[in-house]
Amino acid sequence: MARVSASFDRLPIRLRLAGVSALLTFVILCAFALAIGSLTVHRIRSDFNREVNDTAARLPSQLTFTVDAVHNRFNVTPPLADFTGDHAVIRILALEDHVIEESPRHSPSFGPPRGEPRTIAGYRVVSRRLIVRDRDEQPIGQLIFQYGRQVSDTEATVKRVELFLLLGVLAGSALALLAGMAIARRAMAPIASLTSAAAEIARTRDPSHAMPEPQADDEVAELARTLEGMLRELDAARGETEAALARQRQFVADASHELRTPLTSVLANLELLAESLHGDQGEAARSALRSSRRMRRLVADLLLLARTDAKRTLAREPCDVAQIVVEAAAELGPVSDEHEISLDVHPAPVLASRDELHRLVINLLENAVKHTPAGTAITVSTTASREHVELVVQDDGPGVPAAIAPTLFERFVRGQGDRGGSFGLGLAIVRAVAESHGGTVRLEGRAGASGARFVVTLPRSPSDLDDDRQHHRAPLEAVVD
Repeated sequence: MARVSASFDRLPIRLRLAGVSALLTFVILCAFALAIGSLTVHRIRSDFNREVNDTAARLPSQLTFTVDAVHNRFNVTPPLADFTGDHAVIRILALEDHVIEESPRHSPSFGPPRGEPRTIAGYRVVSRRLIVRDRDEQPIGQLIFQYGRQVSDTEATVKRVELFLLLGVLAGSALALLAGMAIARRAMAPIASLTSAAAEIARTRDPSHAMPEPQADDEVAELARTLEGMLRELDAARGETEAALARQRQFVADASHELRTPLTSVLANLELLAESLHGDQGEAARSALRSSRRMRRLVADLLLLARTDAKRTLAREPCDVAQIVVEAAAELGPVSDEHEISLDVHPAPVLASRDELHRLVINLLENAVKHTPAGTAITVSTTASREHVELVVQDDGPGVPAAIAPTLFERFVRGQGDRGGSFGLGLAIVRAVAESHGGTVRLEGRAGASGARFVVTLPRSPSDLDDDRQHHRAPLEAVVD
């Protein structure tokens, strides 16, 4: 029972409503069919029995009996065949069950006569005693009159009535199911409209979209009003959240911008101190200089992310990704920890912010250096197609752990092998720069496998910026130790 209930609960609401409606209709029609069928069958059989009795009572008065003295028997006129068809028989017996006359139709023996009508061998049989009188109305003998009629026709009629009632019950239940489906679909139309509106809100992520209002003031209308109120509250909360995030971004951008000037002054003074002081004081100055440079870099990273969050873009100019890769590799070469950086770059013209692309390449190279052991080979390549430019940074190190692969490009995500003391913003900046230029960045290969391959795809610059000199420029190949 519990399984049936669970299976029923898993059905769609429309099918459940229609099924219950059809089931109730089936039960009602079954009760109606049983009552009407019983009355109808009883009436058919009663009419048949009454007709047999009436015929058996009427026929003897239409017969004439004469005595054949020669043969010592009764003669019956007119012939019994005139009173029987294909479904009835008449037999006239002497008291000792000797057949005096019978209809031509062969019929089984009805046995000794009895007072009550009975059914024998498929016939409804009525037996009556007849007193034969002469012309003076004096009794001259007794005979047995038996009239039988087949019940097959009546039973066939009963079967047809039962079949019609069964078909009526099934047809009525089927119509009730179809009508229930139509009514349920009609009743569920407002909920379907609410579902479509909710799906559209989920697709557009716009809670300001109005929910449809049902015409009837019922439970569905109450649900629509509840959803409408919930969306208004969500819209208000979203507005407050966006305003708070905008204030935070503005604060980060302003703070980062304001910190750059004093940091520049501090760095200049620390560089002078590091050059003029010796011993412990000089080492302290150089340590402070290194920390300040890290702070300047963090400020620059935060400023770049805040700018991309606020959808602010720097001036774009034609530049070559291949040339930027060469410059970034040369800059990172002295601190690459004995990594072998190989370049296989071809002209890749784009329209972009040169400083931001330089930062993108530096971050990808630093990521490879920090997360691979010394001596690991790092390969950088650039290619250009008709519509896109592709930058690939690949290493043969231990690869990206499967645990952090899904969140690799999120902020403040750091790998376990990070030996550079980063803040976990490098790859987040790579994605921010790529997306702000209309491109993408992805990690290719299976997470957890050896080696990492980062692919940056950017739109190629317009054709008027890509002159013949760039098309025929020889590829740049270099190895930076």
